Amino acid sequence: MYFTLMIVVFVLGYACIALEHPLKINKSATALFLAVILWAIYALMGNFRNAGELIEHLGSTSEILFFLLGAMTIVETVDRHNGFAIITDRITTTSKRRLLWVISIITFFMSSVLDNLTTAIVMCALLRKLIDNQKDRWFFAGMVILAANAGGAWTPIGDVTTIMLWIKGNITAVSIMKETFLPSIISLIVPLAVISITMKGNVERPVQKDALEGNAIPKLQSNIIFLLGVGSLLFTPVFKSITHLPPYLGILFGLSVLWIVTEIMHRNDNNYSRLNISSIIQKVDTPSVLFFLGILMAVACLQSAGHLGMLATELNKLDNIYIINIIIGILSSVIDNVPLVAAAMGMYPVADAAAVVANPELTHFMVDGAFWEMLAYCAGTGGSILIIGSAAGVAVMGMEKIDFIWYLKKISLWALLGYLAGAGSFYLLSQFILHT
Repeated sequence: MYFTLMIVVFVLGYACIALEHPLKINKSATALFLAVILWAIYALMGNFRNAGELIEHLGSTSEILFFLLGAMTIVETVDRHNGFAIITDRITTTSKRRLLWVISIITFFMSSVLDNLTTAIVMCALLRKLIDNQKDRWFFAGMVILAANAGGAWTPIGDVTTIMLWIKGNITAVSIMKETFLPSIISLIVPLAVISITMKGNVERPVQKDALEGNAIPKLQSNIIFLLGVGSLLFTPVFKSITHLPPYLGILFGLSVLWIVTEIMHRNDNNYSRLNISSIIQKVDTPSVLFFLGILMAVACLQSAGHLGMLATELNKLDNIYIINIIIGILSSVIDNVPLVAAAMGMYPVADAAAVVANPELTHFMVDGAFWEMLAYCAGTGGSILIIGSAAGVAVMGMEKIDFIWYLKKISLWALLGYLAGAGSFYLLSQFILHT
């Protein structure tokens, strides 16, 4: 009975999150309530094993929260110091259509080097410098989500799921980049082409407040903070590769260095009160961080209770790796892609050469097999279908206050079309390779 009850509660909670604006209840409050209720049901029904189970999930969730908090603070610090002017001053076009392509392509490739979450945060800060009208900015922010997730899917460090597959040895760096680049770029180009057709006219740029207030920040300081901020973000994957420590420690290291530098830089000037990180961190969108906590812990409860394992077992009955992966991608727009990928990795162990000789059907499950590479693509890009289906989407939703229903009406269909087009291209490429 508890098994069904948890599903019903999750669906109702998810509906309340989607209907945040009509209900006038903040999604963060709903997500936190949902997480607690699900864990309470799980515990009261006598299935909760021990506190260690909860602590383990909280630990993995906290890694994302601290990473998000650190990245948002770094980006806000660069923004407050007018550091992004280095980029925005070079983007001179005001044409909506041209600007949409420029922003999307930059996001796509930046996400492959950083990761989709960090890139989405940075690009949202840039959009605020480039576009004054909020409704116009929402369309651009929607494309940032699609581009960040698409860009993160084709490199081993662009998305948490590709990192998982890479670290566990299911894929190799060169192969995943070679096999998923085309599907990933197609998943972006299709919705980008459709949405850009509807884009007409020019954008109106916001007026820089510092210039109006006579409080302009020296160019040298802006450049220093920009280089330190971006350097901190770029250093995070390097830090992880060198130390094998979680990414959030790398981002916190970058934040600490930036914090020390700004303290020294502003300790004797009049801008200290508004440019020190102690004041900047108070402006970070804390409700979005709490939303992450709630929704991830809610999904973690479903994972502990066995719902995701049961789902993986049912998918296995389809006996078609391409259909299974497409469904996993679509499900990742509702359920966090990390536990879905973890469940798939648990169900399908990596096949070695001897196993393939005995059973040729296991070819797809070898290292760099079609199943693992398509799983990386689908889990990475499928979350774009709904705005709360990916870390990048949730971050952008919080920063720009985008309505779930607005995204569903304006972006979701085109995101789904791009996702299916990319999946189709992956299938055709894999069939071509197999038969040549």
